[in-house]
Amino acid sequence: MIIKQLSETLINQIAAGEVIERPASAAKELIENAIDAGATRIEVATAGGGKTLLRVIDNGCGMGPEDLALAIRRHCTSKLNETLFDIRSLGFRGEALPSIGSVAKLTITSRPPGADSGSEIAVVGGKVGDVRPAAANPGTTVEVRDLFFATPARLKFMKTEKAEAGAITEIVKRMAIAFPAIRFVLSGTDRSTLEFPGTGDDHLARIAQVLGADFKDNAIELDAEREDVRLTGFAGVPTFNRGNSAHQYAFVNGRPVQDKQILSAIRGAYAETIPQGRYPVAVLSLTLDPALVDVNVHPAKSDVRFRDPALVRGLIVGAIRQSLQREGDRAATTGAGGMLRAFRPGFSPQPTQAWSSANSPSRPLYGATPSFGGGLAAAAVSAPRGFGETVQAAFDSLSVPTARSETAPPSPAVQSATVETISSYPLGAARAQVHENYIVAQTEDGLVIVDQHAAHERLVFEQMRKALTGRRLPSQGLLIPEIVDLPEEDCDRLMTHAESLEQLGLAIERFGPGAIAVRETPAMLGEMDATQLVRDLADEIAEWDTADRLSAKLEHVAATMACHGSVRSGRRLRVEEMNALLRQMEQTPGSGQCNHGRPTYVELKLSDIERLFGRS
Repeated sequence: MIIKQLSETLINQIAAGEVIERPASAAKELIENAIDAGATRIEVATAGGGKTLLRVIDNGCGMGPEDLALAIRRHCTSKLNETLFDIRSLGFRGEALPSIGSVAKLTITSRPPGADSGSEIAVVGGKVGDVRPAAANPGTTVEVRDLFFATPARLKFMKTEKAEAGAITEIVKRMAIAFPAIRFVLSGTDRSTLEFPGTGDDHLARIAQVLGADFKDNAIELDAEREDVRLTGFAGVPTFNRGNSAHQYAFVNGRPVQDKQILSAIRGAYAETIPQGRYPVAVLSLTLDPALVDVNVHPAKSDVRFRDPALVRGLIVGAIRQSLQREGDRAATTGAGGMLRAFRPGFSPQPTQAWSSANSPSRPLYGATPSFGGGLAAAAVSAPRGFGETVQAAFDSLSVPTARSETAPPSPAVQSATVETISSYPLGAARAQVHENYIVAQTEDGLVIVDQHAAHERLVFEQMRKALTGRRLPSQGLLIPEIVDLPEEDCDRLMTHAESLEQLGLAIERFGPGAIAVRETPAMLGEMDATQLVRDLADEIAEWDTADRLSAKLEHVAATMACHGSVRSGRRLRVEEMNALLRQMEQTPGSGQCNHGRPTYVELKLSDIERLFGRS
C-alpha cells in the first residue's frame, strides 16, 4: 500500500461532504458569512430547490481583490486569531466557500464601501479562475449554480425540489429570529416571496413575523441567569402547542443550534402539561462566555458542547417552569378562535334537556351534591396500596369550600349580587353548569367555559406535587435487598446522587466495586422492577448528570391518582362549589391545562360574541 497526497480539489470535495450536505447547508453558510460581514439587508434567491440556483446578496463590508482570492482557499478566514476559545462569529472554519466551489459553479462578486469598482472570481468544480474587475454594488453577491454537478452521486440523495426549498426557508427563518435587526428577503421561481422587515430590538415582533401573530398573544417572556449563563427568549403557554418540534428554536451566543440537550430540557420543562405527541413552542437564547461552550463539534456548527451541561439544563427547566407558574392559569387564546369557528351562521339550536337554566323546574341547575371534601376523601380511600399518607394529605389539604347537600339553591337575587362582586376576578362568576361537566362563568368582558373535571384534576395534582417535596417520601423496605450489577463508573455516579434518591424513597448503597444494593423503594410506586429503575437512573445520570427519572415516575403516579380523585364528569355542582373551583384555579400555577395537557377552560370575549350576532 502506497500513501500519497490527495489533490486539493479532492480534499475540498471530501470536506464538502461534511459541510455542504444539501442546498440548505450552502444557504446557511452563505447567510452566516453575510451576517459576519455586518449586513443589514440580506436577499436570498433560489431555483430548483437551491440545486439549480442559490444566490445570496448582502450590503456588508465587502471584499477587495486580495481578500477575494483568499476567500476561496481552504482554512482562510478573517474570524479567528490563534485560539478556538473565544469564537464570537458565526463562521470561523474557512471551509464553506472552497467546499461549495469544489462541487458547484461558484461566482463571488464583491465591492467594499467606498471602493471605485468591484471584483469577481469564479470557481467551477474546484478550478479557480482569476480575479477580474466587475460592476457591483457595495457588499457581496454569491451565486451558486448546479450544486453537486461535480459529485453526481450526491444528487441521488437529494429530496424533491419542494422539500429542499422548504429546508432553505427554515434556515432563513432561524437566522431571521436570531438577528431581528436584519431585513431578510427570500424569493425565487420555486417559491412565493417571503420578507421579514427588520424590527430593531423588538425580538418578539420578529418572532411573530416568523411564527405568526398567535405566538405573540400566547408567549411568556423568559429572563433568568445562573452562574454567568443567561437565558432569554419566549415560551408558549402549554395549551399553545404543535404536532412536531419544528417550532422550537434555540440560539447560543446568537448562533442557531439544534442541540439535543436543549430540546430535551424544553421537553422536561413542559412535563405533565402537554399531551403525548404534542410539542411546545419556544424560542430560547443562551448567552455565556465563549470559553464555556465548544462550537467546533461538527463542521455544520449546529451542535455545541457545554462545559457544564447540567447547569444549562437546570437553568432552562427552572426558568420555563417558574415562568409558567408566574402566569398562573393562563390558557391559549387559540381556543376562543376554535370555538368561534364551531359556530355556523344561521345555526338555531333546539332546546333540549342538556341545557339547564336557573328557572327550569324539570332539571335544577344546582342539584344536591356531596361536598368536594367528601368526594376527595372517597377517592383517597380507593387509592392503590402504597400511596398512603402522601395522597391523603394532598387530598385533605385542598381548600375548596363545601356546601351542605340539603341546602336549597341560592335565589336569583343572591346569585346576581354574587356575580356583581366576583365577576371582576380573572375567571369571573359561575352562572351555569352545562351537561353537568362544563361551568359557564361570566367575566367583566366576556365569558369562560371550564371543564370541571380537567380543572379540578390539575388542582389535586398540584397539591399532591407539593406533598412530594420538602420531606422524605415514604418508602417500603425490601425483605431481601435487590443487587444490581453495573459498571463501576455507573455505580460511582449513582452514589453521588444517593442522598437525593433517598429523599425520594429509594435507598441504595454500594455492594462491592461493580454492584448496587437496593434496600428501600418508594412506597407510592408499589411493586416495581427495582433493577430496571436503577439501570435507567444510571443511564440518565451518565447522559445528563441528573436523576430526574425517579421524580418523574412519582409525579406520573400522582397525576394518575389526581385524575381518579377529581370531580367527575356528570356531577352536579352548587354555585358555591363552582365559584370555589374558579377561585382556586386563579391561585394555582398551570391550571390552564390538565395533567394530560388538555386545556381546562376557554375564554370568549364579549366582542367575539357580538361578532357572532353581527353586532360589531
